[in-house]
This record gives sequence, structure tokens and C-alpha cells, in this order.
Amino acid sequence: MRISTRTSAIGAVSLALLLAGCGLTSGSPMVDDVKPGSIGKGLPLKGADLTVTSKEFTEQLILGAIMGIAFQAAGADVLDRTGIQGSIGAREAVKGGDADAMYEYTGTAWITYQGNSKPITDPQKQWQAVRDADLKNGITWLPPATLNNTYALAINKKNEAKYHNPKTLSDVAALSKSDPKAVTLCVESEFSSRDDGLPGMQKAYGMKIPSSNITKMDTGIIYTQVSKGSCTFGEVFTTDGRIKAMDLSVMADDKHFFPNYNAAPEMNSKALKEHPEMAEVLAPITKKLNNTVARDLNSKVDVEGQDPHEVAKDWLIEEGFVKE
Repeated sequence: MRISTRTSAIGAVSLALLLAGCGLTSGSPMVDDVKPGSIGKGLPLKGADLTVTSKEFTEQLILGAIMGIAFQAAGADVLDRTGIQGSIGAREAVKGGDADAMYEYTGTAWITYQGNSKPITDPQKQWQAVRDADLKNGITWLPPATLNNTYALAINKKNEAKYHNPKTLSDVAALSKSDPKAVTLCVESEFSSRDDGLPGMQKAYGMKIPSSNITKMDTGIIYTQVSKGSCTFGEVFTTDGRIKAMDLSVMADDKHFFPNYNAAPEMNSKALKEHPEMAEVLAPITKKLNNTVARDLNSKVDVEGQDPHEVAKDWLIEEGFVKE
């Protein structure tokens, strides 16, 4: 769901080719027939021409549409450049002024773009560090959502009851000691070897899970296998819609080991200076975004097959942010 933190630096020539291939010179106007609800009253963005962008996966498409529809309700003309393949293309669009804003993840910025190896465990301090570091890049971060698209372990309801309702990763660690055969894991190959993945998690929580209890597989298969009970616990992303659809329970990271990937508006600083009203339009929306909301919206797209833009619009209307 997020991007791999192992992205290498890209040279100027390669970056130019990447941006050219991302369709940053294209895009289509958003033409949603919306008006202010609880946001956008007085049309504070009337006369503004704004471009929103996003990465290509479901959650990003939804967040990009939420941002664009909100700006329209506040009076702006919005160009839709969402769905850019890969994280770097969308990031560079905002940085270079080809786009004005997007929702980005604090952990992605801190580790991948800003080159840090150790995450900051406090989500607010993580955001502050990202914000401060990016100001010199011409990027301004607005306050983050509690939506945190990070790693977790999940279990199905049958196994949850069988193993006395584990709720945290500390509970999983205790179970691995009291009943070593009980803790079987389905994980991605990358997660199984990353310092911020399985090895680091085991070290942080004092787990000693034998390799024979660990099965590596593609991300999508993990959810199915956990749901079927083929493995007791599986690696998931905390905002994935399949968690809700398959009725899985997510273990709390009670020692705050995994990096924080809180979604927050990432703005081109010049654009924000020209149209500071963007911040007030987005603030109540961002405050409403959490993991439960994200799972529900992502599930509507990934499980029910609905269109991301329509899902975003329906949610904004349901919450009273905008009106048709």
C-alpha cells in the first residue's frame, strides 16, 4: 500500500524521463456538481486554478478525489492528475509546481524522500520533523490525519477466540512462548527481511518464531490465507479494505515499533501562499480521516468494485462536508 523504503536516488536525467512518463502534462478537469456544505462556505477558493495529484493505488485515488472535490466545493477549478504511477512522480509534481497538493504519508517522506533510516515513534513528532525538513524543498505539510497506513498482524475471528483473544503484538509474543506451534505467520518476502519488518518486530517484542512457522507469499494471498485460517497471523496494511471485508482483527502495535505512515496534505509552498484558504478547507476533512474510515472507503473500491472518485464524493456528502 505504501512504497518500499528502499527507493534509491534518481539522477536528473532519469527523473526527467520519469516525470515525462507519468503523464504530468496531462490531466482532466474535475466537473463534480458540488457546493459548500460544512466546508467552502463563501467560496474562498473562487477564481483559483488548482491541480491535485496522487499515487495510483486505491487509497491514494480516494484521497486525491476527496481533496479535489473539496476544492471544487470551495469554488476552485480543479485539474485532476491523480493516479501517477509510483510515489516519486507525484511527489516531484508537488515539489516542482506541476501539482499544487496531494495527500502523502509522513513515514514515506521521512524514510524514502528525506533519507532517514530510523522512524520517529511519536506520530506528531514524526510529522513535525517531516514538515520542518521539507520547507527547504518548497513543500509545506498541513496537520496529519490519524489515518496511519502502516504494517500490522491480523487474525481471523475463529483463531482469535481459539487463542484467547490476543489484542496486541505483546500478546502474540506471549503466545509464541507459551504455545510455539500456535503462531504461524504469512508474510511478504520483503517484510520477512526488512529491519522495519519481521526481524525488527521479533527483536522489539522478544519473539522467537521458527522459520518453519513462517510462509512467504504475495500480499493479496495473505489476506485470503489468514481469513481461511491457513496461518494464524498475517502481515497486513492497517487501512486495507480487506480487513473489514474478511472480518479480521488487527493486533495493536503496543510498543510502537512500526513506522508511522499518517496521511497529511502535502502542499506546494508557493501555491499555499497564493491560496492559503486551501488549508482551512482541508482541515476538518483531514481530522475526520482515520483507519476505520479508510478501511470502509477502500473496501468499497477493492471489494465492492465501486469507482474511487464516486466513493470519495459520496463520503464527503454523507459527512456533510459538501452538498450536491
